[in-house]
Amino acid sequence: MLPVGSFSLGNYISQIVDILLVTYVFYKLIMLIRGTKAVQLLKGIVIIVAVWLASSFFELRTMSWLMDKAITYGLLAIIIIFQPELRRALEQLGRGKLFSRAGGAEEEEMEKSIAAIVKATGYMAKRRIGAIMSFERETGLTDYVETGIPIHSKLTSELLTNIFVPNTPLHDGAVILRPNEIIAAGCYLPLTESPFVSKELGTRHRAAIGVSEVTDAITVVVSEETGGVSITKNGEIHRNLDEESLKNLLTAELMGSGRSASSSRWNWRGKKNGQTP
Repeated sequence: MLPVGSFSLGNYISQIVDILLVTYVFYKLIMLIRGTKAVQLLKGIVIIVAVWLASSFFELRTMSWLMDKAITYGLLAIIIIFQPELRRALEQLGRGKLFSRAGGAEEEEMEKSIAAIVKATGYMAKRRIGAIMSFERETGLTDYVETGIPIHSKLTSELLTNIFVPNTPLHDGAVILRPNEIIAAGCYLPLTESPFVSKELGTRHRAAIGVSEVTDAITVVVSEETGGVSITKNGEIHRNLDEESLKNLLTAELMGSGRSASSSRWNWRGKKNGQTP
């Protein structure tokens, strides 16, 4: 009896581990395509599968045959349509980034990135140079990168400042950033449609809030009118930051330190400083 019981317990634990692993993989895949056009395509796939199951249950032969063909040939279509996301996932897997947190080298890169952003932001704020910089995290920003001009250069405060100099070709769009890298400039971000956003906020601020509503990106904005510095996350905006506050928030959000404390600040300051009740 003991071997049987032991086997049953081992089998039960194995099933739990299996379910947890599958759940984690699906979570990572969802985070990978979140904020891209692939999300809408995924919804369409879910609808097709639901129709196929319903037609099979109610024995609708013609509809069931049609759905069978759609699913069969749809697998090939998925590979083609999801090519950017699949390529990015494979690249991250090859670098060991898909299922791992930042290591020592990546933390050092992140520290340099934060320092460059803070320095450039301070310089532009004093001179009222309008700017918007969106830092990609787990959610892919590929769709927005494709709307701009590829840069793929080392992230430096000097280059960031030069991009946003008035009357230059790229100064109106957003810059997309990754650790120690400027991915693209002149990018178009989605504008928020929230009715609770203050009417005094301009296009840059609305774009910063908009991209934070559909992705987990952290976006820094410098106002061209006032020189004020703002940061957005999860549809909320935190305004009128000095360099020290900006550095602390970026460190907390991008490097994972003080995440719970940071979350409590976002809950009340975001609405107070950028949204109407």
